[in-house]
Amino acid sequence: MPVLLETKKITRCFGNFKAVDSIDLTIEAGEIFALLGPNGAGKSTLIKMLTTLLPPTSGDAYIDGYSITTQPNKVRRIIGYVPQMLSVDGSLTGYENLFLFAKLYDIPSKEARKRAKESIEFMELQQSANKLVRTYSGGMIRRLEIAQSMLHVPRILFLDEPTTGLDPIGVKMVWEHILNLKKKYNTTILLTTHIMEEADKLCNRVALLSRGNLVVADTPENLKNSIGKKEATLEDVFIHYTSESLANENSFRDVMRQRKTENRIQ
Repeated sequence: MPVLLETKKITRCFGNFKAVDSIDLTIEAGEIFALLGPNGAGKSTLIKMLTTLLPPTSGDAYIDGYSITTQPNKVRRIIGYVPQMLSVDGSLTGYENLFLFAKLYDIPSKEARKRAKESIEFMELQQSANKLVRTYSGGMIRRLEIAQSMLHVPRILFLDEPTTGLDPIGVKMVWEHILNLKKKYNTTILLTTHIMEEADKLCNRVALLSRGNLVVADTPENLKNSIGKKEATLEDVFIHYTSESLANENSFRDVMRQRKTENRIQ
């Protein structure tokens, strides 16, 4: 399969703190690819750079041949993005949110209505389409956000912690729709998660990030076989390659320093 996304020594510093450190990565068209690691590993910072929300300190990345540093407008036209933070308006209905988003991409009104209706049906939100989003459950909101991000039929969809905060039923439903989406459009999906079991079951390949560094990238099966442990899990793999437990969060002081620096540049 052709390479759709490639990073070249992409780096992001916040003051003296190096959140992403010279990462080289390739993702093929049609893959579901996960960035794995604990909070503070650099996953979300990398996603923000790839979606042109945060400029790299150095290095570059190319999506379908377009540079995120010199051609950001062209990159934005071919990507979809669902951030961790809420990205829909609770004071609007589900349908209104989709129609408004379609306008941002200059989709003609007739086509926008058609795509909004199809997206609502695809995500099984018909019964709630005309209700205010603030009445939705967490899982329904996430499905609406994914529907919104796909209205312009992007080449690649970025999902930042797509199931964080959802109950098991919500997680299952969101992933069913993501997999159906990939099947329908052959969309390439890049997601971040710290849930190893989720990545193991659903992703073609995964990359382990630790303290801003790319440690290793391969298929879940190859990674588990590589450590010579019977019935190994991806968490075992992570500990083996990084000598770090997923439970070991950054110190409170480190997290606060990073967030304050990020807030200043936004």
